[in-house]
Amino acid sequence: MPLADFIHLRVHSAYSLSAGAIKIKELVQLCRSEAMPAVAITDTGNLFGALEFAMACAEAGIQPIIGCEIALSPNGGARNGRPPNGHLAEPDRIVLLVQSEAGYRNLMALVSRAYLDGEAGAEPAVELAGLAAANDGLLCLAGGAAGPVGRLLAEGQAEAAEVALVALKSIFPGRLYIELQRHGLPEEARCEAGLVDLAYAHDLPLVATNDAHF
Repeated sequence: MPLADFIHLRVHSAYSLSAGAIKIKELVQLCRSEAMPAVAITDTGNLFGALEFAMACAEAGIQPIIGCEIALSPNGGARNGRPPNGHLAEPDRIVLLVQSEAGYRNLMALVSRAYLDGEAGAEPAVELAGLAAANDGLLCLAGGAAGPVGRLLAEGQAEAAEVALVALKSIFPGRLYIELQRHGLPEEARCEAGLVDLAYAHDLPLVATNDAHF
């Protein structure tokens, strides 16, 4: 199969409950018809579709890339405490992609820990300390505008954004990618130049993703 111009690395299947509408078998067949040799699924906070996805890809001759969109704990990530209204802060988000069997086991452990240790009433999330303890075999996409680095840049906090980037870089040495997205959102426009600058300043690769849900 020829090399594709673009490989989707952020796809939400129907297993992204109440968010995704993509059926795994249809996704795989679409990749085959478009001569895409590989595709990732990165469902929100779960790996429910991993087995079905891997089996469908194997049958179609497509390379499966298993991943997950992970929420970072506001108490252990780039945000701290509760805002004045008393509600939990919306978590920052990154994407973790499996590159080995060890990575798959670590991703399962992280997802499980997010549900077991999460705060009541909040979205399941992991702390940076959890990532530091279970990151072998995982690639990290920094999350675009929804990630800790992009959010801080969009808020005009360039120094804090660089601190957040350095923290992720230390956890994922040689396995961190700066994620760029263009969905026409104002926060994406506000942080894109800063993300590119940080990528060059820290010698990190850039990757373009499209946050596909349907």
